Amino acid sequence: MAGKNRFSESDRFEYLQGLVTEFQDTDNEEAKEQVLANLANFAYDPSNVEALQMLQVTDLFLDMLTEENENFVEFGIGGLCNLSMDRESRDQIIQSGGIPLVVGCLSSNRDETVLSAITTLINLTTAATRAETTATAVVQCMLRFSLNQNPRLRNLASVFLEDCCTQEQVNKAQDAMQGQSQSAVGIPLPVD
Repeated sequence: MAGKNRFSESDRFEYLQGLVTEFQDTDNEEAKEQVLANLANFAYDPSNVEALQMLQVTDLFLDMLTEENENFVEFGIGGLCNLSMDRESRDQIIQSGGIPLVVGCLSSNRDETVLSAITTLINLTTAATRAETTATAVVQCMLRFSLNQNPRLRNLASVFLEDCCTQEQVNKAQDAMQGQSQSAVGIPLPVD
């Protein structure tokens, strides 16, 4: 009879701790990218969340959002996206000042980074954070994404507008966009 989980809790923690240590100890960019991608994937499994929180991986992911290496940013926001489904992790992201960092990922040229950022913002939107996650510049960005040729981006932006924003916010953002050039809005939009 096979057990439900491959790893015991202590084995899981030790393995994840080894990954975090490897990330911190190596200077090799490719090795760091691989470890970061693995950590982001492990963040998808709820049985890993407690260990990842203990290892402060949320902060590691947040730190990646300001890196120049676009792979670091993509894997960092991907990990945050996965963790943001957990209430405690969501609160930790918010308390660590993560919303502006996530919003900054909306200007990435990489669709996967933008998709993870939108999903993370959806997960971070609460009564307490709504003013920040649905600021006018963010809503304007989502309105532009809702017209994008990429159906995944278009659909996810539409979900954000429908689930996180009031019609009044959408109308206000649309009114503010009238006559503005793309660069006049607070968040630059990647070129199609």
